[in-house]
Amino acid sequence: MVVEHGIPDPGSLWTGERERVAAVVNEPVRRWRVAGTDVLLDVAARLPVEVYGMGTAPLAEREPSLAHHLHDLPQAQLHAAMAGARAYLHPYRWTSLGLSLIEAMTLGMPIAALATTAAPEAVPPDAGVVSADPAVLVAALQRWLADPAEARDRGAAARTFALDRFGLARFLSDWDELLKGVTG
Repeated sequence: MVVEHGIPDPGSLWTGERERVAAVVNEPVRRWRVAGTDVLLDVAARLPVEVYGMGTAPLAEREPSLAHHLHDLPQAQLHAAMAGARAYLHPYRWTSLGLSLIEAMTLGMPIAALATTAAPEAVPPDAGVVSADPAVLVAALQRWLADPAEARDRGAAARTFALDRFGLARFLSDWDELLKGVTG
């Protein structure tokens, strides 16, 4: 039995008040291909993006539009800040399923994710767009920036799915079942 991620529910915080795309990437320059930083910068050259995470400052040298939109916040502030953005971009190429993706979903954000690792299984079609083609991601993000109602509906679907699949109740239940099987 594999016990999938489980996270506490931060609440339905999404407001989408800012016509911007949020992404969470730690050390994006050092982890360039792994983190999908090339995809992130491609999107940032076309759309308004804000990046959260450690070591994001060097991104401003590569994409000047990011200069005032790079944030290293404690988690207590991160969720509320992210939730003000209209949509979430998950550019990761070679990592396990990112907790930031699941957190964005539980916040109620619509998701545009690169179709790698576990993202295709973690993001259902009604919750966002998953594609290996950055142009497809950009088109979806543009649509959501222009259409807050669609963004809200996609985000609500993302939240419902994430709470069911990655919520603590399911996570703890799976661990209880696993431990009973091993010790019982």
